[in-house]
Amino acid sequence: MLTAKQHELLHFIQQRLDTSGISPSFEEMKEALGLKSKSGIHRLISALEERGFLRRLPNRARALEILKVPEAVRPAGRSDRDNIVPLRKAPPAITPIAANDVIEVPLHGKIAAGVPIEAFEDHNNLAVPAALLGSGEHYALEVSGDSMVEAGIFDGDYALIQKASTAREGDIVVALVDGQDATLKYFRREGAMIRLDPANSAYEPQRYPADRVIVQGRLSGLLRRYH
Repeated sequence: MLTAKQHELLHFIQQRLDTSGISPSFEEMKEALGLKSKSGIHRLISALEERGFLRRLPNRARALEILKVPEAVRPAGRSDRDNIVPLRKAPPAITPIAANDVIEVPLHGKIAAGVPIEAFEDHNNLAVPAALLGSGEHYALEVSGDSMVEAGIFDGDYALIQKASTAREGDIVVALVDGQDATLKYFRREGAMIRLDPANSAYEPQRYPADRVIVQGRLSGLLRRYH
């Protein structure tokens, strides 16, 4: 059996998901249940998770999925187990992304927006709003340098990269040169050569034989932090 508060919270979350497709924030849940702190919401959610009524979506902040709901009134002669109704899930293709949904993507050090520098591999993650990412697998790189400023990409920005091994003419890509130096540039072809164009008139294009350049991803979005 659920407590009154557990039942109330489950009902509130279900209502919000049904009407907007967006899971409520912890602040909204706290206000709806008349609690004084968010810690009470955390305890209720943990209890509902343990009982199999809902789950938190992995790597996503405050995104909840309801797995089953209890009926408000139990008919006579039925057990508590009979009183549980499985929740019918909407097809994944039409499930909206919650506005507060956050996904953690790997943060692979710095990438040059200037002369190529080594891209460092590490095990850090960066929390990114899901709305900034499209389909496919993504990672993030911290931008170092000013050669892409005319494209709105500044030193200290986080470039969100969709993994890819090919690029179209004019795409902004992560290009790996000679297997060790990575740079963020516009991708162009000149016959058998690859030209990596900056977005800053103070810098010259970089030209390489095609076999020296490997595309490691295409720019999907930018994340900027203000200090």
